[in-house]
Amino acid sequence: MAISINEIKTGLTIILDDQLYSVVEYQHVKPGKGAAFVRTKLRNLKSGAILERTFKGDEKIEDAFIEERKIQYLYRSDKIYHFMDQESFEELALSEETIGQNIKFLKDNLEITAYSYKGEIINVVLPTFIEFKITHTEPGLRGDTAKSATKQAIIETGATVAVPLFVEIGDIIKIDTRSGEYVERVN
Repeated sequence: MAISINEIKTGLTIILDDQLYSVVEYQHVKPGKGAAFVRTKLRNLKSGAILERTFKGDEKIEDAFIEERKIQYLYRSDKIYHFMDQESFEELALSEETIGQNIKFLKDNLEITAYSYKGEIINVVLPTFIEFKITHTEPGLRGDTAKSATKQAIIETGATVAVPLFVEIGDIIKIDTRSGEYVERVN
């Protein structure tokens, strides 16, 4: 459906040059002389690349309907990750490319949000905070308590995370999946 440039807002998904983009930022500009226009920053939903684009006031853009649904991670076979739709209970198979950097934080039975366009999943988003068990880390040394001292630890998914010196093997920690950083020790 074609919409007017005046209807642009943050989070809107549009089709531009046969690619899906999400509006990250926009600014309506009304110069003293000449016609109004809109400056935008758009994120490509497949590649994640940022595009800056200016639209004239009389242009129309194509709105894209993105469906959001909850899916649950089941298992991995080779480079294919299997999920179950929480509403229809159908099994979905996604590639590493679709999941992207989120792979290192996927653990069994984790519920995530999938975004699809015309039946094809284009992006997945993990919960902001997830708890993981520490499977390996070096012991912290006494007296080694300088400001914000950290050590490397391996979590149950195999990912490596920087943690404070007091964290030990078997501890449960909370990680921010957006940045991959340690937040707190849970137990």
